[in-house]
Amino acid sequence: MVLDHTAALKKLKEIIRDYEDELLVSSTGYTVADAVRNWLEFGLSGWGSGTVDKCTILTNKHIIPVLGARKLVDLTADDVDRWLADKAKTLSTRTLRELRSILVRAVSRAQARDKVKRNVALLCEIPKGREGRPSKSLTLDQAEAVLKASEGTALHAYVVLSLLLGARTEELRALTWSHVDLDGTPPSIMVWRSVREGGDTKTRKSRRTLALPRRCVDALKLHRERQDVAKRAASDSWQDNDLVFTSKVGTALDAHSVRHSFRTVLKKAALNATDWTPREMRHSFVSLLSDSGVPLENISRLVGHRNTSVTETVYRKQLRPTLLEGAEAMDRIFPNS
Repeated sequence: MVLDHTAALKKLKEIIRDYEDELLVSSTGYTVADAVRNWLEFGLSGWGSGTVDKCTILTNKHIIPVLGARKLVDLTADDVDRWLADKAKTLSTRTLRELRSILVRAVSRAQARDKVKRNVALLCEIPKGREGRPSKSLTLDQAEAVLKASEGTALHAYVVLSLLLGARTEELRALTWSHVDLDGTPPSIMVWRSVREGGDTKTRKSRRTLALPRRCVDALKLHRERQDVAKRAASDSWQDNDLVFTSKVGTALDAHSVRHSFRTVLKKAALNATDWTPREMRHSFVSLLSDSGVPLENISRLVGHRNTSVTETVYRKQLRPTLLEGAEAMDRIFPNS
């Protein structure tokens, strides 16, 4: 009984203090779920549809099921710490950072509307999550097997351009025929767009024009012939967006459809389909160029990086930097007796 009285007295003092500080919360029934849903509905104006979808999925899968029913005024930093620590067992550090960011933004919006007096999510550190699956690259034999397996499929030209040009998957999905020059000297493509919001490439340096290897030219010519056949078959259903890579009715490919088709190719190449993703063709491009002795500076320009340090950071496992100058000079100075 004494404990109940003490707790009640403590709560009363907190309410009085909040009232005196003009911080009394107006909506004590407002939950964490209410806050994040309000943010999703009204706080993402101007954001890309992909980002909105991602935030919605993360919220519905990881925040609302665990914290959603709790009243926002009762949410503590300890609650958030425990939630993040539990999620760290199965999620990457990057995903944990995104989850905390969503919660911080949602609570900040609620705080600005007098639903809660402070943002406890700001008091919480992001724990280290699970290590993500490391990216890897195909060997030359594996790359040849994938190229061979893709022949005769709708993804053939896509695979060829990914492996032989190192273009990002979001760049290829946005590639238009108006940016393809198969008759030029040399033949080339202009990698000027992506499926990112606004159609911009990842960075300004990513906007580049690439000469086409002969194998890419042949694949694109064959792909254009097959697309013409698909247009005639679709008739009035065809949506002409000038896109190089499309569905059977001319609409843009999404990431899921590319992954699905790529896995079919991998199975034909006798590779484990779950071990590889389309973006690792770009990693393979870097690795194969590095193995053949192409300088890092050239590789960096080809993949559209700001500088070589970005290339070294992103593709450190694919690059084989060998400093030969010193060894070669010493062999000349001190020849083997």
